[in-house]
Amino acid sequence: MMAADQTVHGVPPSLSAKVVGSFAYLTVRDRLPTILTKVIDTIHRNKNKFFEEYGEEGIQAEKQTISLLSKMRNELQTDKPVIPLTDSLQDAECWNQYLQKHQKLHGDQESVSWFKSPWLYVECYMYRRIHEALWLNPPISDYDVFNEGKTQSFFESQQAVMTLCTHLEGVNSNIENLSKNQLFEHFNKLLQVSLWGNKCDLSISAGQDNSQKTSPIDSLISLQPFILVNDSNSVWSTLISAQTQGRSEKTTVRVDIVLDNAGFELVTDLVLADFLVSSGLAREVHFHGKSIPWFVSDVTAHDFQWTIQQTMAANHKCMSKIGYQWKSHLKDGVWSYHDHPFWTQPHEFCDMAADAPDLYANLQGADLVLFKGDLNYRKLTGDRDWDHTVGFGSALQGFGPAPLCSLRTLKANVQVGLQPGQAEKLTSQEPDWMTCGKYAVIQFYSSGGTERLSSGSPWAHMDS
Repeated sequence: MMAADQTVHGVPPSLSAKVVGSFAYLTVRDRLPTILTKVIDTIHRNKNKFFEEYGEEGIQAEKQTISLLSKMRNELQTDKPVIPLTDSLQDAECWNQYLQKHQKLHGDQESVSWFKSPWLYVECYMYRRIHEALWLNPPISDYDVFNEGKTQSFFESQQAVMTLCTHLEGVNSNIENLSKNQLFEHFNKLLQVSLWGNKCDLSISAGQDNSQKTSPIDSLISLQPFILVNDSNSVWSTLISAQTQGRSEKTTVRVDIVLDNAGFELVTDLVLADFLVSSGLAREVHFHGKSIPWFVSDVTAHDFQWTIQQTMAANHKCMSKIGYQWKSHLKDGVWSYHDHPFWTQPHEFCDMAADAPDLYANLQGADLVLFKGDLNYRKLTGDRDWDHTVGFGSALQGFGPAPLCSLRTLKANVQVGLQPGQAEKLTSQEPDWMTCGKYAVIQFYSSGGTERLSSGSPWAHMDS
């Protein structure tokens, strides 16, 4: 039987906590137990709320949930085998099959355990087990243990949100008079605002405050040197050529955004999406979020609707006006929100066509798919130990439902598509460049063309 971490057909092994001292090891050893402890503490702190709402039943559910989570924390810290899920949710069987598959790869010698298995798998598994612990204990089954942190992150970023809404309102009020080059400049700015919004990630800070305090527009120039790969021109050209192809069977340009964090980052994504439809660069935007609370701060349907409601209700003219505009985009079907169980499973995205063909087919309807954040990048590349100069397209291992772009600040030690020598130079200057959240990529791939179009004029691929 093949060992689980062996290189197959040139595809490197998955990152795992096996390597003592690695980022994966430190995450599983330190950060995941910290997050679990915070979850347990949050449930305990809300004991009175559960009692008020559900009486004695609420208290009982709180105790049993904490007991299950404490048991999991102990399993994690002592590197016990990963155990099957026992709830009756629709994805439980899929998770258990995934575990069996990994056990086969391991062979009979050792169990699939927390430190010896792919880091991506066990980290996703922890969040699914948190959901299971709550689900098995009604009446608190639907409680979002991460909600407090997400709402706090939104309110603590208010100044930055107001600045961004004011900026968007200024752009929108004059959008019809903009030249193509001006439009490209605004697109570039808002793409980068959405990119750097990804710094506000509560799972990397283990739930500590990570809100946006400064003006997101003013800091763009100073952040420019930290974008290691910038394929903005390719993204732009994809949107422009989708418009100018004039395909009779499909005249509307559709952009899909696979969301990452709630709070300030979600606002940056909504601002970008608003600009895309207000400028006519896209006619439709489909947002994809998580169906259950995930990775501390990931967007759920509730977070999505709540953020728009809060923006509408803000005591700030531009912010409120923009919020109402977002509401009407949803009402008119220009925007739509979707979730799918695949986004909260441990699979690499190259498995999507086989394991979630309906989702893959849905993404094929897009002209461009933007994947936000670190977890999406890890799933795009399989969270493997790739050489940094391997092409982004190669690391996708066949995944390519539509032209796609990753907008990601680096918080995990996987990064592909760099120039020869680039990673070595970064390592000598800053050993933790892959995990400190200071660097970022706007990385594009289209199976229909080259990975990176020329970096010359954004109009090079257009008929004037």
